[in-house]
Amino acid sequence: MNSLVVVPSRLPEYCIAAVIIILAPGPSVLFVIARAIAWGRATAIATVAGNVLGAFSLSIAVAIGLGPILQRSQFAFTSVQVLGGGYLVYLGITAIQHSQIHASDMQNQGAIKPSNWKSIREGYWVGALNPKGIVFFAAILPQFVDRKAGNVTSQLILMGAIFALIAFFSDGAWGVLAGTIRNWLANEIHRLVRMRITGGVVMMALGLFTLISAIRR
Repeated sequence: MNSLVVVPSRLPEYCIAAVIIILAPGPSVLFVIARAIAWGRATAIATVAGNVLGAFSLSIAVAIGLGPILQRSQFAFTSVQVLGGGYLVYLGITAIQHSQIHASDMQNQGAIKPSNWKSIREGYWVGALNPKGIVFFAAILPQFVDRKAGNVTSQLILMGAIFALIAFFSDGAWGVLAGTIRNWLANEIHRLVRMRITGGVVMMALGLFTLISAIRR
C-alpha cells in the first residue's frame, strides 16, 4: 500500500529548477516589484503573501486534476511536458517582445495606496492565474515525479508546497530590495526593461529544456 506522502527521489533537482523559475522575473515578480516601487516594502510583502497562497492553490488544483492521469498514462505524462515546454517558450518570447510595455506598466500603479488586505487579495489572483505558474506545475513539475513510487498527487502537492515556500522568501527579497531602491528603479525604465528581457530568456531556456527532456524520454 502506498503511503499518504511520497517524497520524490529527484527532490534536490526539483528544488534547483524551482529556484530558477522563481528567480526569473515573470508576472508575479514584476507585480511585486511594481507594488514596491509605487508604495514601498510593506505593500510588496503583503502582495507576496497573497501571491504564494495563490500559487499553492494553483498547484493543488493541478495536482488533483493531473495526478491520477499522469499516474496511469505515460502518453499523457509526455504530452503535458511537450505542450507546457512549448508554451513556456512562447511566454518567454512574448515577455521579450513586450518588455517595454511591461516596464511602463510597472511605473504606473495608480495614486491610491491599497490596504494590506487588498494587496493580499490582488496578489492571490496574480499567483493563482499566473501563466508561468500554470505551465510550471502542469508541465515541468511532473518530470520530477517518481511514478514507480505511486501516489503522484501527493508528490505534486508536496512539491507545490516547497515551491510556495521558496517563492515567499525569493519574491519577498525582490520586494524588499525594490522597495529600498524604489527611486533608482522608477527613474530608469531601461533597468525594468532589461529585467523583463532576462525573465523572458530564462523562461525560453526552461521551456527548451522541458521539450528536450520529454523528447529524450
